[in-house]
Amino acid sequence: LCYRDFSDEFHDLGDRVKVRKPSVFTAQEFSAADGVAYQDFCEDAVDVALDHIATVDARATAVESATGIDDLNRAFIQPAAAALAEKYPHVYAAAGIHPEDCAGFQDTDLKELRQLLAQPKVVAVGEIGLDYYWEENPPREFQQAVFRKQLALAQELALPVIVHDREAHGDTLDIIREFPGVTGVFHCFSGSPEMAEELLKRGWYLGFDGPVTYKNARRAPEVAAVTPLNRIVVETDAPYMAPEPVRGRRNDSRHLPYVIAKLAEWKQVTPEEMTAVTWDNGRRLFRLG
Repeated sequence: LCYRDFSDEFHDLGDRVKVRKPSVFTAQEFSAADGVAYQDFCEDAVDVALDHIATVDARATAVESATGIDDLNRAFIQPAAAALAEKYPHVYAAAGIHPEDCAGFQDTDLKELRQLLAQPKVVAVGEIGLDYYWEENPPREFQQAVFRKQLALAQELALPVIVHDREAHGDTLDIIREFPGVTGVFHCFSGSPEMAEELLKRGWYLGFDGPVTYKNARRAPEVAAVTPLNRIVVETDAPYMAPEPVRGRRNDSRHLPYVIAKLAEWKQVTPEEMTAVTWDNGRRLFRLG
């Protein structure tokens, strides 16, 4: 099982409207043989997003001058992701306020988030977390406050979370410790083996992506070494972080076998075994039965 973002299908919907990626994950890989079905899905993704934009065109017109929380992500993309999940049996959605998009957050925004999370095929809170990489991101203290409020909501609703942690390992871990009843997955985990071990003891899963195949992947094998098979999930972060030998191209689920193969090599199992165990892990993580 992998979860992934259909970024390109939503990224540029006209001169006035450029939107952030939704959090969407699929319960099956799209192989080359699935090309027709995949193309149909992508077309539907665009159609759903455009439908949402059409219904609130006046709001879309003002997006570029809007302030506060990412209006497009909240008004169009996350509802679109939920709509796609309802349409396709193998697609599920996650909803959350990304740290890059949390400027202007107010407690009333949690009401909208709660409504999305009440939908049966919205199965996780995310991505949420901390991102200290970009200078233009909201202040760190504000990101931390928004992160805490969403973790509290996940705890109340008994939902797993998808954590985004970029250049913020210490603060992210400190906040996670405040919510021992909340677990989920650290998306594209980039922390130390020591941090991994603590998260694993607390019941978390770790996400492994295309960078595990890169020649400069020094920390990833150390993290994989301390991570038991039953806590590994594979990811794409599409359209980014394509694995070798397709690095630099648009990433999607068809490239997951490269990630699987590298993890299988490190864990000394067959690719088939790694595929099966990560499928089961994903279903367990997102409580898909």
